[in-house]
Amino acid sequence: MISAGRLATRSLFNARLPTFVTAAAYSSASTPNPKPPQKTDGPEDKWNYNVNPFDGTLSEDHFNLKPVDANALEGASSPPVGVRMLVRDFIEDSLYNPHYGYFPKQATIFDTQKTSFDFSSFRDSVEFQEEVARKYAAYGADKHDGPGRQLWHTPTELFKPWYGRAAAQCLVSEYLLKYFPYEDFIIYEIGAGNGTLAMDILNFLQERYPDVYERTRYNIIEISGSLVKLQRKKLQSLHPCVKVNHKSIFQWKTREPAPCFFIAMEVIDNFAHDVVRYDLRTLKPYQGVVTISKEGEFDMLYEPVSDPLISTFLKTRSHLKHNPPINRLLRASPALRSLYTNLPFAPNLSAVEYVPTRLLNLLQTLRNHFPRHRLLLSDFSDLPDTIPGINAPVVQTRFRNVTVPCSTLLVKQGYFDIFFPTNFERLADIGLPVGERKSSVFEHSEFLETYADLGKTQVRSGENPMLDFYKNVKVLF
Repeated sequence: MISAGRLATRSLFNARLPTFVTAAAYSSASTPNPKPPQKTDGPEDKWNYNVNPFDGTLSEDHFNLKPVDANALEGASSPPVGVRMLVRDFIEDSLYNPHYGYFPKQATIFDTQKTSFDFSSFRDSVEFQEEVARKYAAYGADKHDGPGRQLWHTPTELFKPWYGRAAAQCLVSEYLLKYFPYEDFIIYEIGAGNGTLAMDILNFLQERYPDVYERTRYNIIEISGSLVKLQRKKLQSLHPCVKVNHKSIFQWKTREPAPCFFIAMEVIDNFAHDVVRYDLRTLKPYQGVVTISKEGEFDMLYEPVSDPLISTFLKTRSHLKHNPPINRLLRASPALRSLYTNLPFAPNLSAVEYVPTRLLNLLQTLRNHFPRHRLLLSDFSDLPDTIPGINAPVVQTRFRNVTVPCSTLLVKQGYFDIFFPTNFERLADIGLPVGERKSSVFEHSEFLETYADLGKTQVRSGENPMLDFYKNVKVLF
């Protein structure tokens, strides 16, 4: 069954595993001017090799790596070496770098072109999936000398135009209730992909609500240059109310004072996360840092939290009484923590946790620049085949026509899709209420049963693929 909504895999190109070192070994607080350890005699081949991952020693290179972030790497024509960066910058560089990033160079969104499926012609859901598979096959076989075509699908594309019309009905119902005819219908969409959702929403408004359509302003915020060109070509001639802005939402500076609706459908799963671990003796948080040696080898090290965005997230979580993922008894008892960490082979840091710092960044942007917005957001609430860790992502690519999940985040930049599940209940707590009402969370099928014309996507057996697929997706509105 098509449920996860992605076709993409496991690293066959990187055998380097994450290295565990004690937090104190990378703590600037405990060693302000650390002296690099002396080189020791050992194997020259460092492939998957560490002298001793538990004694806190670091190679000399780690003390001389240049700190960078994803913005500084935008002009790089090839993946960097001899650098260190926060985990979110490593993920953003891997996914979005304009020269070698996954989305600019590898990803292709499944598109049925100008046609849509005639669901009444299918005997059952199995026959529908077989037709989807045939359309996938039309994209051709992968080459055997590298990663294959990174082809993935979304409900917007599979169920067009009916999925987009459901979103349109949701938005226009709220607009008519609260703002028409005194305010324009202003919509912002991030990550608009092929422009299909925008097209389906605008066609629906033009057909069913012409008075609203005349007052509609549709703004797309798109980071990909190639998709900007596609969206402008596809949309602006048919719908002059569309404006496509070529920039990242995280670089947005324009304030929208009017009431507006903000759409993020199948977008935030690719928002970069940071890694946080806690010292189990003191409960002091540490931030993960990806290091790339001059030979191109990856490691993950930990240092006391100093990044402002990570600090803000941890403070927000504490304020909302969302506990860190540490056993309740260990959190409550210093004596028990001391006893536990003195056990043989006991870890000195908590489990790896991926925290949604870029998602928090989005909420801050909405608060500051779209103070009267209403957010419509849909994405994965859970995922299979994730790498180890709490709230961990799926890391995958296609190789020789096979989708293979990977077991580590530290993989060759640009070759792999990296996408995360979202805790929607916690997102609703962190997200800002609009007026006196906080956003609500819906199951995917619940949202569609409220707003979609389900008769259009029902097959002859009575099954409804638009309801039955994407069980691991939720909607916030």
